[in-house]
This record gives sequence, C-alpha cells and structure tokens, in this order.
Amino acid sequence: VQLQAFGGGLVQPGGSLRLSCVASGSIVSINAINWYRQAPGKQRELVATITSVGSTNYADSVKGRFTISRDNAKNTGYLQMNSLKPEDTAVYYCNADVRLLWEVRNYWGQGTEVTVSS
Repeated sequence: VQLQAFGGGLVQPGGSLRLSCVASGSIVSINAINWYRQAPGKQRELVATITSVGSTNYADSVKGRFTISRDNAKNTGYLQMNSLKPEDTAVYYCNADVRLLWEVRNYWGQGTEVTVSS
C-alpha cells in the first residue's frame, strides 16, 4: 500500500491550492484520512481529519479556510486550501488508516511542499 500526496506549490498570499492524497495497493477500505503539516523548525501538526463517514475536524488555525474531503471510490483524500497565509508554508503530509484483508494499518504519504509568498 502506498499513499501519494501531491498538489503543493508556490502561491501568493490569499491564493488557493488543492492537495490530493491517493492510496493504492491491496486496500479494502480507508478509515480516517488526516492531513498534517510541518513548517521549518516546528513540530508536525494535525491540520484536518475526515472519518470514513465524512465527519471532519480542523485545527483552529485553518478553520473556515481549509476543507477536507474524500472520494471513497477513488481511495483519494483532498485538502482544499483557500485564503492562504505565509504561515501556512510547510510540507503537508497525508496519513490514513487503511483497512487491509486482515488488519488496519496506518500509512504516511511522502509530503508535498506548500510555499505561500509574494
């Protein structure tokens, strides 16, 4: 099983980006999907979570600006980021609890870099 995160890039303050996290392999289903980020010199922090039934939770710093969603048929999670601020600059990682044939395992994607700068 692999998680691949992509969609990062350079964007001006106030701009938008959409990150995607695609899971591939022998997957039965995906439980929670999480997006984390790690800014230079800081600890990794949880940004947003979506459960298998679509319940969402956000860090206070991104509420009202970021939206997490998922497409179960495509084994894909998304993070729509609007009104981006320089402090959103970080490497963003997706993380998911993946149901395999015999167990549930937690996987991390490789990270995608987001830079918010003018």
